[in-house]
Amino acid sequence: MDNPAALTPADIDLSDLRFWERPEHERAQAFAMLRAEPGPRRFALPKVPFLRQDPGAWALVRHADVVAASRLPEVFSSEPSATSPTDLPRWMDGWFTSMIDMDDPRHAKIRRIVSRAFTPKTLAKAEHDIASRARRIVDDLIAGGPGDFVARVATRLPVEVICDMLGIPPREHERVVRLTNIVVGYTDPEYVGRTVDYAAGTARVGRLRAARLLGTVSLAGRRLHRLAAELGRQRRAAPTGDLTSALVNANIDGERLSPREFGAFFLLLVAAGNETTRTALAHGLKLLTDHPGQRELLLADFDARVGGAVEEIVRHSTPVIFMRRNVTRDHELNGHRFKAGDRVTLWYASANRDESVFPDPDTFDITRSPNPHVGFGGPGPHFCLGANLARREITVMLRELFTRLPDIRAGEPDRLLSSFVNGYKRLPCTFTPH
Repeated sequence: MDNPAALTPADIDLSDLRFWERPEHERAQAFAMLRAEPGPRRFALPKVPFLRQDPGAWALVRHADVVAASRLPEVFSSEPSATSPTDLPRWMDGWFTSMIDMDDPRHAKIRRIVSRAFTPKTLAKAEHDIASRARRIVDDLIAGGPGDFVARVATRLPVEVICDMLGIPPREHERVVRLTNIVVGYTDPEYVGRTVDYAAGTARVGRLRAARLLGTVSLAGRRLHRLAAELGRQRRAAPTGDLTSALVNANIDGERLSPREFGAFFLLLVAAGNETTRTALAHGLKLLTDHPGQRELLLADFDARVGGAVEEIVRHSTPVIFMRRNVTRDHELNGHRFKAGDRVTLWYASANRDESVFPDPDTFDITRSPNPHVGFGGPGPHFCLGANLARREITVMLRELFTRLPDIRAGEPDRLLSSFVNGYKRLPCTFTPH
């Protein structure tokens, strides 16, 4: 894949980091090629020292396949992992295995506890707080002048909201962002160093680089666990009504979450609670800069069109690119026979551009209707718990930005190198203060 202009089906390897260095339109073209093939293609991961040799996974790239697999958790299981393309070493499992990597009934019991913080009634009460935070963030942006939209706006709102829900004090917010960047961006050299060599066109991971990668990510996870443990001890002794209090004092089948179990859920919530919104906000500004007609349409009747705009931003950008599932028994899905023990990856980024579901799928259209995207995951038990919170945060921030800075524009992003999150590390923005 040395020549980015000559993309052919044979060039496509979703497990190759060089594929994820390609421009977004080329990646979209590659997924269109995969969708046109008669069935799913299997991709093998490179051998990584200290990890078991991974057998690879079938890539589900069509909307119908992603939706169907999502609705069959008894066949397409989230255990032992839904977020890692390969099985983690046992010594790392405890730091990162959480609700998202579980099946029902345990998943459902824990989700019910967490979901209390995401009910429509609770979110309606939080609306005023979200709006106040958005105003302060835009105040600070105006005071500081043009700069990096990701650090100064897109990251701040969701991380402040989720940290407040968990009871994490403001002094820890910067550390939470730094550590979750490592956990989520574990393939980006800026966060973990260069881990893969491509000698003679072959992906190779050396023992030293693999050890550094696993150590860096594990250390970030352990530090988030220590923060969780400290908060957990405080809330067990004196509950305050926040989400941490609910989790550490919850009774699940006569048991409470162990400190390590709570730490894993805590890590999931701080990462998932800010990543989707941060990514969608950054992409939203970029999309509305690159498509001035859509921007004018939105601003002409903001309240009537912002709901459609948020859904289209999430569809077009697809912040979480894929999730993994593990086949529990032989099963035929849409003409393909899977065997027990197979692994599959659900490529939301491809499903959201499926031309059989979305007419002119590469076009950004805030009036698109219907818009059955899977940007918050497919239907079923693992649909994103925080989807409505993310929608509210994006809506509130877009309203604040375009009301006070109607001419704000995005420059060219510095993209995260990842097959998991379609993130921007930095995004310059310009505007004229009003």
